[in-house]
Amino acid sequence: MNASDRNDDVPVATDADGAPGADGGNGHRAGNGSGPAPGNPPEFRPYHHPAAGWGAAKSVSRVLVREGALVDGARAILRMNHENTGFDCPGCAWPDDTKGLHLDICENGIKHVTWEMTRKRAGKELFGTHTVTELAEWSDSALENEGRLTGPLVYDAATDHYVPISWKDAFELVGRTLRELDSPDRAAFYTSGRLGNEATFLYQLMARELGTNNLPDCSNMCHEASGRALEASLGTGKGTVDLKDWETTDALFVIGVNAASNAPRMLTALAEAHRRGARIVHINPLVEAAATRTIVPHDFVDMALFHPTTTSTLNLQPRIGGDMALLRGIAKAVLELSDSDPKALDREFVDRYTTGFDEYRARCEATPWEEIEQQSGVPRAGILAAARTYRDADRSVVSWCLGVTQHEHGVDTVREIVNLLLLRGNLGREGAGPSPVRGHSNVQGNRTCGIDHRPAAEFLDRLGEVCGIDPPRAHGLDTVRTIEAMHRGDVTVFVGMGGNFALAAPDTPYTCEALRRTELTVQVSTKLNRSHLVHGRQALILPCLGRTEKDEQRAGVQSTSVEDSMSMVHLSVGMKRPASPHLLSEPAIIAGIARAALPDSATPWEWYVEDYDRIRDTMAKVLDGFEDFNRRVRLPLGFRIRQPARELVFLTPSGRAEFSAAPLPDVVPAPGTLALGTMRSHDQWNTTIYSDDDRYRGIKNLRTLVFMNPDDMRERGLGEFDPVDITSTARDGSTRSLHGYLAVPYDIPRGCAAGYMPEMNVLCALADHSTQSDQPIMKHLKVTVERSAA
Repeated sequence: MNASDRNDDVPVATDADGAPGADGGNGHRAGNGSGPAPGNPPEFRPYHHPAAGWGAAKSVSRVLVREGALVDGARAILRMNHENTGFDCPGCAWPDDTKGLHLDICENGIKHVTWEMTRKRAGKELFGTHTVTELAEWSDSALENEGRLTGPLVYDAATDHYVPISWKDAFELVGRTLRELDSPDRAAFYTSGRLGNEATFLYQLMARELGTNNLPDCSNMCHEASGRALEASLGTGKGTVDLKDWETTDALFVIGVNAASNAPRMLTALAEAHRRGARIVHINPLVEAAATRTIVPHDFVDMALFHPTTTSTLNLQPRIGGDMALLRGIAKAVLELSDSDPKALDREFVDRYTTGFDEYRARCEATPWEEIEQQSGVPRAGILAAARTYRDADRSVVSWCLGVTQHEHGVDTVREIVNLLLLRGNLGREGAGPSPVRGHSNVQGNRTCGIDHRPAAEFLDRLGEVCGIDPPRAHGLDTVRTIEAMHRGDVTVFVGMGGNFALAAPDTPYTCEALRRTELTVQVSTKLNRSHLVHGRQALILPCLGRTEKDEQRAGVQSTSVEDSMSMVHLSVGMKRPASPHLLSEPAIIAGIARAALPDSATPWEWYVEDYDRIRDTMAKVLDGFEDFNRRVRLPLGFRIRQPARELVFLTPSGRAEFSAAPLPDVVPAPGTLALGTMRSHDQWNTTIYSDDDRYRGIKNLRTLVFMNPDDMRERGLGEFDPVDITSTARDGSTRSLHGYLAVPYDIPRGCAAGYMPEMNVLCALADHSTQSDQPIMKHLKVTVERSAA
């Protein structure tokens, strides 16, 4: 996108009460929809308490009361994450406890479940009363707070209302539009990661039988860098670690992860690791609550005695983007130690299983400590402390999340993690290995089961043979390329399975305009959100069952399977009566669209939906590691997909684990600029915002803020809660601005700043995506911050 394609300055709307907000392309604030309300001024009190504990318990109680879910919520708590008899938490992808824990739950999981189980309904009255234009002025939280969608809806342009439509007519509208395309590549099929494996498999099968690999997904925006890096280094796109490895390792390195909010059940693993004497190193520009202390709520004695457990032995705060330099420094220190201590380097492992070591060693030796300190922002003493922890541990696990991947150099940084692990043979044995933290339940399963715009030829061969289709071979479009194609008019049909694409994607106004240029948008959802109001010339809202609800099909109540972030596949069975009798399951919706779009298809779509075991039998023939699927998935805790690299089998061109030797990027901000990273608040899940509070960062009644180093604030003459304008500059020279945000002093390195997504997605130009992974670089935006003129 060229600067001439858009206004250089993105206007920022003002809500009715005069509070500033970010323009989401519809004159609304893209978030909770209000600045501090009258009588509720913003507050900032640094948080010094343990993560979870009684604060989490109080928060859960308030949520259950607010949603009127004291009974259903309590039942859900007792059924969530129970092996093969309960439903999988629709929140994060942290693995289920291996010891049969009966309360393997967390605060945010309960929020997510009760939000889905609400008694509120967004039905005919809502859509009959309000036009789409009127609804577009509502806050995003207010839209979702209307409750569960109750039946299929179609947009009526003449009245500007969504009106009811039968499922048959809805499917025919989608099918006819897809049939009339002059090329199947004019359609894109997106998924947010919420789909179960069975629906995922049907979804990609439908797209490929239609003739396209346009299967963008949320992985394109979060962990694409991890997959590409691990594939290049180890021949697998996933981590090799399981929860037992976390339970036996000597050292944990947790990088770019806000575990207390994004993977709260990790707190249990951190607490247990500390109790048994493991060393725990947290590496993050912000010292998050999970990196200090915790009281795990199901540890009843600790709760009763208010007894916290330490969750770290070392905290390092690199500058934004400085993780690669810090990791290079640890590796350099380990190699220097090996000159006098042969045990510091596992030379036998390196020689037997790896290639490229000599080049990597030369790169480390040639990188001066001054450069490592400057680029990482961490003094040499801190890096050496981390190196000693790594050297002294017999077995180490390195874990990371979006703080590592959403950068231009995300792939190189993940490969640097692998380099470090290879130096000491931390692969292929218990308690060791790489462990990416996936943020959304089953996002990893989506990729495993075929949601991939760059599918492997071997997968397509098996899919074609087993399913009797001729799948397309050309690569499809990822998320960024799909937005560009919609904006150009090359993609005219957008189907979204879950999520809130308009807000989750970068460059919000540009993305919204791209969606509006389509012929048809189809959103499969449980609740009303912004993406329903930013639509094509024609639009459908197709409401589906939630994961907590019973899925009744011809063969009885169905189960679906999900894959966690450590490759465990297990069943999920809903417990609650559906919110409306007019809801369909995701497999049924996909099958309905497929039959309408492919009337002559030999695929037994309806037969598959009658009994999901039939889908799993087909998946077992197509997918590596899913052999004997129906039996194995019903085992206690399910089964783990085989990872060849865990067994020291490397499916790389060399047949070995491959060191990389990339130079360090320059991540030091230019004078007068800051590196800004977007993040979630604690009271938020992806684009769903429960309140304007962020307990673990000490914030109340405020989302339109920017966290800054106090010295950077003083340099700009700013005090706490002073209004500021934030302007980003994209690679193409265009700028985007947010106005009237409030500055908050925080413990963050000089030259760095942070704030909340999705509001700040406005600042990330579509052009600002990694050349290594195509991921939007939402964790490394170049911005200026100045006092607001008003």
